[in-house]
Amino acid sequence: MPLIADGEPLDEPLSETHERARKVDPRYSEGQLVKVANGSNQSEAELIQGFLLEEGIPSVLRRSPGFDVPDFLAAGPRDVLVPESGAEAAREALRQTGTDPAPADPTWRPDPVKLVAAIVLGGAAAAAVAYLLQ
Repeated sequence: MPLIADGEPLDEPLSETHERARKVDPRYSEGQLVKVANGSNQSEAELIQGFLLEEGIPSVLRRSPGFDVPDFLAAGPRDVLVPESGAEAAREALRQTGTDPAPADPTWRPDPVKLVAAIVLGGAAAAAVAYLLQ
């Protein structure tokens, strides 16, 4: 079954979704999704998504872990994900627009020893201030 009727060239997109799909470069649509940027809220993440689409890079938004609260709807940070084949092109496009891309290593985690030390020192400082204010 043909996607368009015979003899009818399709110059105008049929819908907003169709228009977005026409902008996607197939070279950038393969592989697992990887995080390339953060948006502090939904609007900022959609702006980043628009920058990427203009370069032909498809993207998906998701709420950042720990901020999935339905009551906040558009509030809270968002992760911008792109297919692996378009990740480097997306990072380069974001650098050119002045947007800081997310770190390339998604497996990075803070050092647990430093984290525990910071919590203990913070608690000790709070206890010292409370003791001095008595």
